[in-house]
Amino acid sequence: MRLSPSPRRALSAILAAIILILGTGTGAFAFSPVPQSLPVAPYEQNDNTGPQFYNGITVDVRDEVSGDVYVSAQQITISGNVTGDVIAAGQTIDITGNVDGNVRLAGQDVTISGEISRSGTIFASTVDLTESGSFGDDLVGAAGDVDIAGAVGRDVQVGVGDLTIEGTVGGNLTYSSNDDARIADGAVSGTVERIAPPDSDEPTQGERFVGWLLGLLYALVALSLITLLAGWLFPRLLHNVTDRLMPNPLKALLVGFVASIVVPFAIVLLLFTFVGAPLALAILLVWITLTLATFVFSSYYIGRLLFRGRQRPLVKALVGGAILIVALHIPWLNIAVWLGMVFLGLGAQLLVIYDRRPWRRVSTASQDDLGPGTDHKGGPGYDGGQPPPSPGQPPPPGL
Repeated sequence: MRLSPSPRRALSAILAAIILILGTGTGAFAFSPVPQSLPVAPYEQNDNTGPQFYNGITVDVRDEVSGDVYVSAQQITISGNVTGDVIAAGQTIDITGNVDGNVRLAGQDVTISGEISRSGTIFASTVDLTESGSFGDDLVGAAGDVDIAGAVGRDVQVGVGDLTIEGTVGGNLTYSSNDDARIADGAVSGTVERIAPPDSDEPTQGERFVGWLLGLLYALVALSLITLLAGWLFPRLLHNVTDRLMPNPLKALLVGFVASIVVPFAIVLLLFTFVGAPLALAILLVWITLTLATFVFSSYYIGRLLFRGRQRPLVKALVGGAILIVALHIPWLNIAVWLGMVFLGLGAQLLVIYDRRPWRRVSTASQDDLGPGTDHKGGPGYDGGQPPPSPGQPPPPGL
């Protein structure tokens, strides 16, 4: 017997998968856990002869069936005897009766306690062949855990995580697993072959360096285009934001650090309220935009530190961005660089937004509307011309 399954086994496995998909939908509309049977000839009395179809939440085939059984349900029990094949898909499958044909099963937990006269193809999370269970021919499939305490007449070929054999295997055992199977002495009459899954090829140091270098080149090209575009379109904005970093970068760093803690927490709180959810989404979009913009402002800030003269904004943004990109690709250093970039960029932007707050503009505009001849209290003030006369002196000519 070869490892590759026969066309019949492959077709049965496909059919079991189709039953699983269709049964999920039909089982959801079963309003009662009692077994449901749809015989081939619905207008005649069902004598359990010929193919039998069952679906539902819980299905227990208790009667003897002279034909094949097709089942799709969450919990499946085959307690009666079946003269044909059993093709089933469900969450738990328990076969306690005798099956004269083959079984094709797909589920989570599969337990075989009855006698299967021919072969079994099983795909599940766990497969348990109890001491009273047996297969007349072969057992083929794949599972996470397979426990064989009963008898298998011929060969066993499985892909498995953990395999335990305390029963008997009349033929050869071939299994694919990372671990050795636990096999009792004399349990397997034929040969035992373990096929180890192929190991994933670990990249060499040279391949890792080439990958790192290619990633660095890609980042240099892609992000440099972004910094060039920002330096060309928004030079004044870059200059105004980085002005907040030039005299006192620690202030911006502290503001960005505090905001990185407070703002996400506030967004989460607003999301739990019905009224504040739209506001939270709007703040989240703005916050993401400000965070993404920290790379551009940090790049320009580095360029300003390097070029104290009147170099073009494009040059400052390009050179600062290249330095920042290289620093972000150095292991361990990139963590500190990334945190500094985000905190400084967010802090500088928030400080600029605070300086341009609307209520401050309104206050400045209201003071300008008073005119040059009044002070902030509304009284007479200095009008920019001759100085006001001192007390007791006549006013200048012309007044």
